[in-house]
Amino acid sequence: MGSARSAAPAGGRPSGGTDNVSHLARRKPVTTINDPRYLKAVSHPVRVRILAMLDEGPASPKQLADRLGASLGVVAYHVRTLHDLDLLKLVGTRQRRGATEHMYATVARPSFSDEAWAAMEPVAKQRLLGSMLRQIGEYANSSAAAGGFDRDDANISRLSLRLDERGWQQLAAASKKWLAEVDKIESGVQKRLKKPGDEHGLMDVGLVMLLFEALPLSEATAPSQNDGARTPRKRVTSS
Repeated sequence: MGSARSAAPAGGRPSGGTDNVSHLARRKPVTTINDPRYLKAVSHPVRVRILAMLDEGPASPKQLADRLGASLGVVAYHVRTLHDLDLLKLVGTRQRRGATEHMYATVARPSFSDEAWAAMEPVAKQRLLGSMLRQIGEYANSSAAAGGFDRDDANISRLSLRLDERGWQQLAAASKKWLAEVDKIESGVQKRLKKPGDEHGLMDVGLVMLLFEALPLSEATAPSQNDGARTPRKRVTSS
């Protein structure tokens, strides 16, 4: 590993606590979801929202604070934490009212592979799932409130299936193929952008895919009755 990194110029820390991530040495990029740096990053809801916003385009801590309705000190602290965890990069500066604002953007997001998911501990999986599901709920609800599902060909579907092990494997493989097709569709859009200004015809589109072993709603227990404990599921094994 290389020499220790200094903190990014993202603003002051909030009082009442320190974090040792500023002393982390430079390491390889975060490429998988089971990287401890990524798990640390998504362990706080503010950092999850910052990553989502910076996925959409560069911004400064001040801009992020205005969008989040949070204090600049708190947002700057989390931006610096994400930068020190190698999930953000400094892409430029701008002058605003005599002050210099530092602009940040996300680096390539880690891949969600079968191998990385299998390597994660159950507690880490639950922490990551909770973070991602909260973000998905916020994303879909805010988009719906803004008319995001008004198009005739918008889709919201929930299917309850009964599958054997072979059926599960076939469906899992089909979902991966479809996600690969989604990547091809987006790449095709980029190729069609021939001249400056063509990007003005683009729209922001949300796509969420979940594939999981389900607990039937008829068997679900209210959180107050099980204190948040996980309900064990019966595994289907191949004969």
